[in-house]
Amino acid sequence: MNTQSKGRFSNKKFLYTIITLVIIAIFVYFFYSSFFKTKKTPPEIVQTVVTAKVAQQDYPVIIETSGNIVATNIVDIRPQVSNVVAKIHIKDGQDVKQGDLLFTLDDRADKANYEKFKALAEDAERQYNRAVELAKQNFISQASLDTAMANANSARAAANSAQVALSYDYILSPISGRAGVINVFPGTLVSSSNVVSTSSSATSTSTQGAMVTISQLNPINVQFTVPESYMASLITAQKTVGGIIVNVNLDNGASKKGKVFVIDNQIDPAIGSFRVKATLDNSDFSLAPGQFVHVNLQTQIIKDALVVPSQSIISNTQGDLIYTVDADNKTILNKVKVITQSSGQAVITGLKVDDRIVVEGKQNIRQGLKVVEGSARKTTEEVKQ
Repeated sequence: MNTQSKGRFSNKKFLYTIITLVIIAIFVYFFYSSFFKTKKTPPEIVQTVVTAKVAQQDYPVIIETSGNIVATNIVDIRPQVSNVVAKIHIKDGQDVKQGDLLFTLDDRADKANYEKFKALAEDAERQYNRAVELAKQNFISQASLDTAMANANSARAAANSAQVALSYDYILSPISGRAGVINVFPGTLVSSSNVVSTSSSATSTSTQGAMVTISQLNPINVQFTVPESYMASLITAQKTVGGIIVNVNLDNGASKKGKVFVIDNQIDPAIGSFRVKATLDNSDFSLAPGQFVHVNLQTQIIKDALVVPSQSIISNTQGDLIYTVDADNKTILNKVKVITQSSGQAVITGLKVDDRIVVEGKQNIRQGLKVVEGSARKTTEEVKQ
């Protein structure tokens, strides 16, 4: 090998050595960076929430439920005998008073029958009076006098029975109220065997099979159900001066006040509720039987109650929970007990007055998370503006 070739070989060997050293240096650098370099601490997560403080105040317990309007009195008018309608004395929807004549049936046969028995009764009465005079003069025996008395009494009873049968031909209104749709016409054959079906909800009565239905609409009643847990407080409240005032709200925005007059004495085990009825003024006839309404009433006032917004409560398999925020702005999950809630507020136990609770943003936080105060979400009206 000549001198020139040896020089080239030495240069290549030197170059390979330099490259090898560079590769080793790079490997050592990355190895050191991966395993020996001190790692940086990630920044702490901070969540934005809206909070409020636990308030202490007197809290009225309001029951919110729904119910139906029911007539104070409702009667299906049906005949007590089989006969033909002779005359109708009212019109559809007419207001009637108790004792007003509604229908007249064909009374010719019953009137003739009554006149016959009335005449027999009068004759038997005369025979008895004559027998009394004859008995005083000892012209007839006591047995004959007794027979005359029995005949007079029997004839009088037969006449009374015929008079009752005749009265069935004149159908009177048993209550004051408003007539519904008349379902018969002059000449219609009516029968006492007609069957009237009644709604199982007890909010109204069907007119199927009835000549007409009379409903008392003023005053009118509202019927609704209340959970059984409120029965004791309702009974107590009813004994107070003024009783229980009921607010009835209609779908059109109108409202009326009434007063509870009956609390059912039994609880329906199927739904765990009991029925309550209240009476309402309906002089404007704006309420009708069967109408759906919203009802709310106050049962009692809880003194010095701990009140929180209902939306701050988390309900799951663990029970009712509320997040509070401590002095370091970190969250704490607390188990609470909800006593009652309505109109967006709840009465609870398990916290203290002025505890800071999370109202909005609770779905994004956990125990021990740091939070900052944000602003409440805008209402729909604010967004539109």
